[in-house]
Amino acid sequence: MNTIEKNKERMKRFEVMINTNDIALAQELVSDEASFYTPASPVPLYGGKGYLSVVDWMRTGFSDVQWKLEEMVVSEDKAAVRWILTGTHDGEFLGIHPTGNKISVCVMNFYYFDENGKIVNDVAAEGMIGILRGIGAVK
Repeated sequence: MNTIEKNKERMKRFEVMINTNDIALAQELVSDEASFYTPASPVPLYGGKGYLSVVDWMRTGFSDVQWKLEEMVVSEDKAAVRWILTGTHDGEFLGIHPTGNKISVCVMNFYYFDENGKIVNDVAAEGMIGILRGIGAVK
């Protein structure tokens, strides 16, 4: 299997990782040096455990949040992924009390792999506005 095919498989496994909160899979797929940012933390979060803490942060506002990998374009060192994020706003999120609204938002992320095939960076296109619209926080 060539590097591009391996990266496609990695992204499919990444989908499983974020939807099941699998720490062992996170440690396998995400570099310990990778840093991630969230509005819930003033400092970067590192590695697979850090990435899953971003996912956990989303779950505080949307306990049933799920990401469905809809489309991906992959090269030897990066992947562009279009996700559909769904969930129910059943917890406080960014200071907004639960509305019970169900959301379905298209989100785009770019992932960068190191020479070992581990994710070292995740750059998200602006999906937060779609989430805020879905819960009625903005029009």
